This record gives sequence, C-alpha cells and structure tokens, in this order.
Amino acid sequence: MILKENLEKAGFLLETCRKQMAKRITGQKEMIDGLLTALIAGGHILLEGVPGLAKTLAVKSLAEITALEFKRIQFTPDLLPADLTGTMIWEQAKGSFSVRRGPIFANIILADEINRAPAKVQSALLEAMEEKQVTIGETSYPLPDPFFVLATENPIEHEGTYSLPEAELDRFLMKLLIVYPKPLEELDIVKNSLPLSTNTRNSHIPLEPVLGNEELAFLRSTADSVHIDEEIMKYIVSIVSATRPAAGQAEGVYKYVTFGASVRASIALHKCSKILSMFRGNTFVTPEDVKTAALPVLRHRIVLSYEAEAEDMNADAIIARILSHIPVP
Repeated sequence: MILKENLEKAGFLLETCRKQMAKRITGQKEMIDGLLTALIAGGHILLEGVPGLAKTLAVKSLAEITALEFKRIQFTPDLLPADLTGTMIWEQAKGSFSVRRGPIFANIILADEINRAPAKVQSALLEAMEEKQVTIGETSYPLPDPFFVLATENPIEHEGTYSLPEAELDRFLMKLLIVYPKPLEELDIVKNSLPLSTNTRNSHIPLEPVLGNEELAFLRSTADSVHIDEEIMKYIVSIVSATRPAAGQAEGVYKYVTFGASVRASIALHKCSKILSMFRGNTFVTPEDVKTAALPVLRHRIVLSYEAEAEDMNADAIIARILSHIPVP
C-alpha cells in the first residue's frame, strides 16, 4: 500500500525535475513529463515534431539532471551498423583484433532523425532496444544500465527517409507529438534568447543532477505501489483489444485499421497509467489516467489502412473513437 508521505516526496521530486528542465525549456510540459515517464518506466520514446521545438535540448537536459552518460547519433542514409554499434579493428602490435565500441554504449541515446537510417541500421538498433545488447563480430556485449533510446523524426520531410518497421515501433513505450509553443511561451523564448555578444559554445544554463539512481529507484517503487483495480486492468485490455480488427471486419473504425496494437501495448499502458497516477498525486489508477496515457502509448502501434490516408484520418482520431465506445468501469 502506498504511503501518503511517499507520494508527497515523489511529487516534490518530480516538480524539482520539471523546474530544472524549465531553466532551459519554456513550456512543452507534455514532452518533459513524457521523458520522465519513460525514465521511470524504463522504456524508449519516439519524439515527432518539426525542427526548432527543443527536442534535442530536452534530451540533453534530461541527461544532465540524471547525471547519466549521453550520446547523440545523427542518422543518415549512408549510416552503417558499425557506426552505431562499433566494430573489430586489427592491432598490428598485438597481432589480433580488438573491439572498438560505438556511440550506442551510453545510458541515454538521442537517435536524431531515426527514419533516415536504412534497414541494416534499424536492425542493429532494434537488438539494442529490445535485448539491451549489441553484437560485434561473433560476440554480444551488454549495454550500460539504464539504457534509453530517445528518437526524433521530422513529420514534414519524407525525401530520403525510411518508414520504421512495425517491430521497431512496438519497442517504443510512447510516441510524443511535439507542437509549437503558445504565443506567450514563444514570446518568453524570444525575450530570453541569447544576446549576440554571448559565446554560444558554452551558453547553456547549468543544471543540477537531481535524479540519481537512488531517486529513480524511489520513484519506481512509489509507482509500483499505486493501486490498480482489476476492473481497470480489464479496461486497459479492452481498449488495446479494440484496436485489433477481427477477421473480415471492415465496418466503422476498423476500415481505417490494418493492424492493431500488440500485447506490449497493454503492458505499456498499465505502466504508464500507474506512473501518470503518481504524477497526479493519486493513490490509485482512475479511468482518466488510462485515457490520458492511451494516446501516446497506442498512436504509433496502430497501422492505418489506405482508407485512413485517403480520408485524412490519423491514429489519434481512431483511438479517441475507440475510447468513446469502450464502457468505463
């Protein structure tokens, strides 16, 4: 059973993290809370948004407040798996091969413009995301613990890009859509922009490491203690099951869906609902927690049909329609 003082301590810790991130990032509360959710749940995140919305800065800032090792990998069409994982090199002095580890050997990986990488690179990343290891030569090497992939993709540029395979998309805990800031927030960003005389090389405001291993373990323990009723768990399974069209079913919302969400989606929705409930200071999960978590958890796991593209239907609209038809416990 969750203790009230633990919930209060968790809320204070989360607010401290938000304040540290707010030193550099104005607004974008959903993105910041999503990054913290992934960190607590031990999952990966896909960030989709146009350039200039502080996606890269947010991930770098998250690494700083956790004091975890951070690496940024720019994905391009000519990237090779060895550029990601590392390779075997011949050492003439020793007369043998040795392993040169790639940039993926870090705690937090920013996979920038992930959809620009070809299939072989995506395959190497898939092993890292799922197995928490990479294979170089004939040997598999474990990745650091914790290990998070925070990937970005640009929704408006499709030249020279590759669609992410469904198996890889399913490994992402959530997909967050990053939107433009509100006019007042954008005004604050402009006001706080750096003067021309500033040295831009070291211009970032320093952040304090407030979320170490001990604090992260406490947040996970507190989220585990949040009560979730069996009826709520049945509600979660009903929502995920409703995204899967039955054989030959092509009526209503299902004419827009080719494939629905996997069992991983049910597990992810269960985890995220408990963490969201902790964020809200609740001792138990409510149907509203589940509904709020459903969009980021499910939107990248639903494969849309040609009819959906033709009628300009997106995954969020389909999920909202499904949520409106599932009885709330």
